[in-house]
Amino acid sequence: MPTVRTPAPKFLPAAWASLAAVLGISGLGAPVFGWSTASAASLQLQACRRNGITARCGQLAVPEDPAAGAGRKLQLNVVIIPALRSRAEPDPLVILSGGPGQGAGDFYTAVAPVFGRVRRDRDIVLIDQRGTGASNRLDCEFSDDIDVGVADLQQIQAQARACVAALPGDPRFYTTSVAVRDLEAVRVALGYDKLNFYAVSYGTRVAQHYLRRFPSRVRSVVLDGAVPVDLALGPDAAPMAQNALDSIFTRCLAEAGCRTAFPRIQDQFAGLRVQLQKTPLRMEVADPVTAQPALTAFGAPQLAAAVRLLSYSDETASVLPLLIHEAQTQRQPQALIAQYLMIKHSTETQIAYGMHFAVVCSEDAPRWAQQKIPAAALAATYMGEAFMQGLQTICAAWPRGSVDEDFNAPLRSDVPALILSGGNDPVTPQQYGERVLAGFPKGKHFVVAGQGHGQIGNGCMPRVVAQFIERGSMQGVDAGCVIDISRTPFMLSRTATAP
Repeated sequence: MPTVRTPAPKFLPAAWASLAAVLGISGLGAPVFGWSTASAASLQLQACRRNGITARCGQLAVPEDPAAGAGRKLQLNVVIIPALRSRAEPDPLVILSGGPGQGAGDFYTAVAPVFGRVRRDRDIVLIDQRGTGASNRLDCEFSDDIDVGVADLQQIQAQARACVAALPGDPRFYTTSVAVRDLEAVRVALGYDKLNFYAVSYGTRVAQHYLRRFPSRVRSVVLDGAVPVDLALGPDAAPMAQNALDSIFTRCLAEAGCRTAFPRIQDQFAGLRVQLQKTPLRMEVADPVTAQPALTAFGAPQLAAAVRLLSYSDETASVLPLLIHEAQTQRQPQALIAQYLMIKHSTETQIAYGMHFAVVCSEDAPRWAQQKIPAAALAATYMGEAFMQGLQTICAAWPRGSVDEDFNAPLRSDVPALILSGGNDPVTPQQYGERVLAGFPKGKHFVVAGQGHGQIGNGCMPRVVAQFIERGSMQGVDAGCVIDISRTPFMLSRTATAP
């Protein structure tokens, strides 16, 4: 069976494939102050090639510590994909990617065709958020034998110290509150009066905070997999992931072909998880990236990582029952392990872990006590309690950065908003979209039945999004096709899907 290529997660907090913690200097960063955007006019653009077309690329120097001003600088990577029309609309589309930790350029490379209609009339602007992509990426390597939920917490902390010591920047200054000032500095430097946003997952948090700080500079916003500004992500990650998996199994058993092929799929998964908890596997499997044999450890944490990432999209979820059946009943776990290796490679390639924790430990961790999930409820999920235990250990030691005082305050905006949710999203469920919609009186919320995380590539959604951005509202947009977006048939064997 060919390996299903799983996209990098758009909000990472519970999707680690093989991940260690980071431990840093204690103490809070200085309050966030906006630097003068008048000095941002130094952005020089040159011709470059991106996605096979001629684009314009440049770097904008901004202070790492916005309060210091004259201190260390970092370079923000900026790419403009030009409109196809000779005279583009004056307000471009800015893409804000997820993770947190994924660069906008990496995200766009993976999905560029879905923005083809938008690009006919508008420039597309890609800004790698500080700490991601080519904007002083905050990253470090973790040992393959360290996994949250397996390693002793002291062992994780030892890895953490080495990780933080290797970061090329001070993580206290890589939060959303600082990043939106970067975004405004780029807008000023490029000379745009207003911006349109397409934001996905964590990027929706950035878009909403930019709206809070610079409300007059946004014409329209698409929030795909929306994150409420008052919500701390993390505590409910395991229950939401379990709900999504249960829904996948329920759908399988409701369809004759899948029910016949995998009549005991829930029991098979439970048995596989227990088996791997007792006796993790060590197998030589062909690496799906290099094709070279790789000795791989595969236990319950790796199973959880593979299952959760596969449930992110309807397409990859369609292979889950078959992979579980092969691994548990047929004693052939190689394909499932190959999925884990692909996920591990994808996350390590695209997600800058240092920036990820700079956001999570500064913006979410301080509010976890307010959203505490009972230990029994976490233990009842396939992710268990280990994820939050590991994350709490990381964030207890991570240096907390600059967060605006009103960061989590309710947001109300009259900017037209298109909010997209997947009916089976394991990380930003449709109730999140409803909460965000409450702050946008000119907003519209679409829930795509049965789909996972991120709707921009599903069915007619590229056309709907393009029409919304063109009009600056949903008025006159034909969105009836959304209810016709179909689900991917389950794979019943290595060569056949359900009829």
